[in-house]
Amino acid sequence: MTEVVAELHDERETAGGRGSQFCDQTRHTYRFDWGPNGLRTLAPVSDVVVIVDVLRFTSAVSAAVESGCTVFPYRWADDGAAAYAAARGAVLAGRRETGELSLSPTDLLALDEPVRLVLPSPNGSALSFAARDHGARHVLAGCLRNATATARAARRLAGDGGSVAVIAAGERWHGATGPLRPAVEDLLGAGAILAALDPAAAVAAPACSPEAAAARAAFVAARPRVHDALVGCASGRELLERGWDDDVATCAAHDVTDVVAHLVDDAFRRA
Repeated sequence: MTEVVAELHDERETAGGRGSQFCDQTRHTYRFDWGPNGLRTLAPVSDVVVIVDVLRFTSAVSAAVESGCTVFPYRWADDGAAAYAAARGAVLAGRRETGELSLSPTDLLALDEPVRLVLPSPNGSALSFAARDHGARHVLAGCLRNATATARAARRLAGDGGSVAVIAAGERWHGATGPLRPAVEDLLGAGAILAALDPAAAVAAPACSPEAAAARAAFVAARPRVHDALVGCASGRELLERGWDDDVATCAAHDVTDVVAHLVDDAFRRA
């Protein structure tokens, strides 16, 4: 038992202390990691952070901004969400099943007029909400729909010699507070942005870290059948079970918009 406790202590120390200097990818211009810990590690040392949550938060943000909306990210809907929305004169997103505005990008694209919208989620929205607290100077919401436009904006915001960190949100096991589940749709969305950031994928002095290069390669391999990948992945199958194949198709569309979602103060707006 003593040996097990010591081993667990070493793992915690490596994750948050002695080993953390090996995880910041600062030798490379373009970086990639997962979830809250990846954000906590990369945001303080990167000029631009791109949050990717393809099914569905960042796809919803992209769609809402395309429709002229202002989107306020918020951690998963808790008792304070309604007050947070009211203080900003915004609508609090609800459930698609009851006809409310929600995380559905398909519905947000069909809005007749723009709204101010608080859009909670436990993954992409929570990361966006926390990004500034972790030192991010610029935060973008990226997805397959706006991958190249987001990459172009990230390069501009980073400036000459600047760095870009792409953070895949992933999903959660066993509810909103469970451990991170790496999600293939976010790997592909992040890879699409990284492919646009580094189209040449130079072998000598590579711009992408090994982590970023792996995500990039995953997207390049899947690009001819990216819709099939989203339909067949765990998150896509869950949406299909709910009858929301339209949302999967909307999220799977690649480079269909030049609109970029940029976090300004506490809201995503058109860049």
